[in-house]
Amino acid sequence: MKKHDVIEAVIEEVKFPNKGIAFVEDRKIIIKNTLKNQRVKARITKKKNKKIKAKVLEVLEKSPLEKEADCKHFNECGGCSYQNLPYKEQLNMKKEQVKKLFKNAGIEEYEFLGIESSPKEFDYRNKMEFTFGDVEKDGPLALGMHKKNRFYEMETVTGCNIADDDFTDILSIVLEYFREKEVPFYHKKTHKGVLRHLVVRKAEKTGEVLINLVTSSQKKLDLDDLVERIKNKELKGKLVGFLHTINDNVADIVQSDETKVIYGRDYITEKILGLEFKITAFSFFQTNSSGAEKLYNIARDFAQSDKSKTVFDLYCGTGTIAQIMSPISKKVIGIEIVEEAIEAAKKNAELNNLNNCEFVAGDVLEKVDEIKVKPDIIILDPPRMGIHKKAIEKIINFNAKEIVYVSCKPTSLVSDLEKFIERGYEVKKVKCMDMFPHTPHVETVVLIEKK
Repeated sequence: MKKHDVIEAVIEEVKFPNKGIAFVEDRKIIIKNTLKNQRVKARITKKKNKKIKAKVLEVLEKSPLEKEADCKHFNECGGCSYQNLPYKEQLNMKKEQVKKLFKNAGIEEYEFLGIESSPKEFDYRNKMEFTFGDVEKDGPLALGMHKKNRFYEMETVTGCNIADDDFTDILSIVLEYFREKEVPFYHKKTHKGVLRHLVVRKAEKTGEVLINLVTSSQKKLDLDDLVERIKNKELKGKLVGFLHTINDNVADIVQSDETKVIYGRDYITEKILGLEFKITAFSFFQTNSSGAEKLYNIARDFAQSDKSKTVFDLYCGTGTIAQIMSPISKKVIGIEIVEEAIEAAKKNAELNNLNNCEFVAGDVLEKVDEIKVKPDIIILDPPRMGIHKKAIEKIINFNAKEIVYVSCKPTSLVSDLEKFIERGYEVKKVKCMDMFPHTPHVETVVLIEKK
């Protein structure tokens, strides 16, 4: 087999995240965006050492589990992977993927509590990040999600079914407006152009909507007319703020050189487990609000705190878990590197009349050295790449009896757990929570205890 060769193969299993595994000529091949038992035609795209990757050209024979996708954009849009797999089968696949990762790492003596389904299979997202571009080179302006396996081409998603109608209504208004004005999008190759991203957040419980238009500084925009068009549209929710962010960084990420409030305010309010949270444009907040309630309930149940215990919430974001733990704990200390998130956490604690929460801005690796209090329970909810290896050592040195690890990437989780086990901890309970139906992602909550 050589690069660019076209092969036929049967997918024997799907590993996290979304990696179909096939064997041809006794060689293992990774083919993404496939389902178990599909027979596919694929082109070899990478052959380096023993690793071979291929890209699907055609599904020759469907999986027995396969169904017609519920979304009209599924075959083109790269936002979802499993709209063609019944939800029950998605849950089973994710559960088995996590269990296999643990088994391959030699972690087996624990209580596995299965997987919780998302309360909503569709319309569950409270945040969508759309990108401006074109459908094809020099084609009309598009706004939506990247096409499958494409970096430049976009799919305008006017019927996305993992977000409610308000998201697509706003997308349609914004796209039509900028097509009329003939404002160019920002080209990732040339770094010329204006329109970059449209970020929409909508609180599930309150219905509040916050829009953030992200552009370069290459053209001055008067956005009053656009805001009026959106205000005049009958949304199911309520527009409470419209922001304009300038971003001249060449990386294809949403970040702010400057953010102006064009209309209203710069946050929405969401309610989780009886508490209120202000969510700003750049705050981290779980993208599935009702799913977050189930996730945080699992973490709270695993922690088993009481009024005699001090809890550390490391990588605390806007302090959601810390504040949920607050009523059942003596004291909660949260650490987060994003200063804006810490400011939001402090304001949210005030909003909820919680006076036993303390929030610290800074890198966990550095800030844990400054805390003189000893924790009874540590809750970890790190970024996707897991915990810095030096930070793990410092966390272990606190000698907390119980640690609850909330992870959005089970491969990173398992790698970190091996380090905790080496230092005298054991895995007691594991439970999965599906926050992201139709995607490869899954949250996993683990209770580890000091031996």
